[in-house]
Amino acid sequence: MTPPPGGHPDRVASRRALLRWGLPRDPGASTTLAGFLVSGVATVIVTRGLLAATGYPQLGGDGLHIAHVLWGGLLMVAALLALLSFAGPAVRPAGAVVGGIGFGLFIDEIGKFVTDDNDYFFEPTAALIYLVVVVLVLVAEAVHGRTPHLPEEYAAAAADQAVAGLVGGFTPRARAHARDLLARAGQANGAAEVEALLRAIDDDPREAPNPIGAVSGWMVRGTRRLVGARAVPALTVAVLVASIVTTVVRGLLAWQDADHAWWMAAGMVVGAAVSLALAGWGLAVVRRDRHRAYLRFRRAVLVSLLVTQWFVFLAEQFSAVGGLVVDLVVLALVEAELDQLDESELAPRRARGRGAQRVA
Repeated sequence: MTPPPGGHPDRVASRRALLRWGLPRDPGASTTLAGFLVSGVATVIVTRGLLAATGYPQLGGDGLHIAHVLWGGLLMVAALLALLSFAGPAVRPAGAVVGGIGFGLFIDEIGKFVTDDNDYFFEPTAALIYLVVVVLVLVAEAVHGRTPHLPEEYAAAAADQAVAGLVGGFTPRARAHARDLLARAGQANGAAEVEALLRAIDDDPREAPNPIGAVSGWMVRGTRRLVGARAVPALTVAVLVASIVTTVVRGLLAWQDADHAWWMAAGMVVGAAVSLALAGWGLAVVRRDRHRAYLRFRRAVLVSLLVTQWFVFLAEQFSAVGGLVVDLVVLALVEAELDQLDESELAPRRARGRGAQRVA
């Protein structure tokens, strides 16, 4: 039986379920999801700070209280409407930021919905919010980080970029990004057609607004510039070890405090001990294998962020934000150092590849 023109049912049937359902993963989703979560966490911190500074005012009167969870819901609806109304990738960064702010205003009032007396100051609130964020991070990692993106997904992402380019044109940066996605697609079905589509898109020197791209680009440039300084990598590791040791001390003090359950203190101490062991392992091999060492440092920070800090938030509530910020800064610097090491390892291969092309 001859398949219909352009149709290859056997090829489609052999693909993964998500692809058969028309759900390719977006290779850029990790950055967008990070923007969503960062916007949400920042909103919680800013909201709590402003409310504390202004004496916790209430909007309303005569028995009415317009809680900020309502504004959060409205912002999440606004983000959904934007994401459902416009095609292409241009709307996603703004939708992620607006939705993240709405999520932050919503989750900040979680204490009211898990207590009988609607207690906004419910002590485990900070830990509950942190747990929700950790679960979302793990879900995003399960979807985007555990298996490499497929060639078909890169081809779909390049076509998605073309959707915006067809109506708004391509800046040089946007065109280069779309071509990079297409190069990763290899010989995927439709790649040649997407390449022809990219060539047909007009040039446009004006960049579309992208708050997440602007902030992430600034952070990448800043962290790479920092790790380029000779003393910063050593200082980063020193701060990491000092932060872990401080957490161990805090856990031991909490263990002696009658106001804290023993398992909270045990979680802090055990989590920090695992991070300390990983950091020590990294220090032991850093002179022989810098890349391997920084992978250990990365795992040490991740254990602190995903496990230890949750127990710290349980014990200390929102006063634990300082330790969280330190961990995030250290993680950013460690990731930047790993990127630099990866680049230095790839450079000779690229040079050899260019040399082979010249010989050919």
